[in-house]
Amino acid sequence: MTNKVWFITGASKGLGLTLVKRLLAEGYQVAATSRDVKQLQNAVGDNTSNFLPLQVDIGDNSSVGNAIKDVIKTFGTIDVVVNNAGYGQLGTIEELTDKEARENFDANVFGALNVIRNVMPHFRSKKAGHIINISSIAGFLGAFPGWGIYNATKFAVAGLTEALSAETASMGIRSTIVYPGYFKTNFLLQGSLKLANNPIADYKEARDLEVMHDTQIIGNQPGDPEKAALAFIKLAESKNPPLHFFMGSDAVGMAKTKIGILQTSLTENEELSNATNF
Repeated sequence: MTNKVWFITGASKGLGLTLVKRLLAEGYQVAATSRDVKQLQNAVGDNTSNFLPLQVDIGDNSSVGNAIKDVIKTFGTIDVVVNNAGYGQLGTIEELTDKEARENFDANVFGALNVIRNVMPHFRSKKAGHIINISSIAGFLGAFPGWGIYNATKFAVAGLTEALSAETASMGIRSTIVYPGYFKTNFLLQGSLKLANNPIADYKEARDLEVMHDTQIIGNQPGDPEKAALAFIKLAESKNPPLHFFMGSDAVGMAKTKIGILQTSLTENEELSNATNF
């Protein structure tokens, strides 16, 4: 165990909140962000000097930059960043407006980019740091009808993290993509999940999946948020943290399914693929 300083976005609920509470219980120094700092303070319920709650608009680069400066001024450094802020946007590709799609990308992708841009000068200066970006199993297996835009944001998070890992390999800076499955948090509840403003009844598969989430999955998620928090800590304390981490048995199972599909497609079409060479 070390005395790492953590910076966590979107920490007023869900996995972010559980992680903040666990870290504080373990004696870490933690800075955490929310759009509503009072909600964050009430949710965490810890007023010790180890906790720095910050009101931040994750989509505003200046707001993020000021928060990073506040953390370094207060704790002297940042060691681990967890880009957790974001929300789920449901709706088929046809249904969602440009505004709905862009807002989901602004929160889930550009928010993480703002944090990375602002923390990297500090990480580069000390040749150390760990960035943990929260994707989703839907950022690896995208075959969920009605989740296309959300999936795309999480695929984007995975892609940019892979590039970041390669870009910073010689600097001692590590990156990890976390692909959670279903955890028993409020993610599927109103406020963390938005429905399409103009649904189209023809999309049976999407509507059926929405009903399934509402009637069968909520309350029956297999993932334990407390155990997820411990997993995050183990990742951060690892000397060689993985680039890809699938969190939860359901995430592991779905990842194996996707890998099997890809392997079959590669094998069955290898001759045609190779035939395109000069």
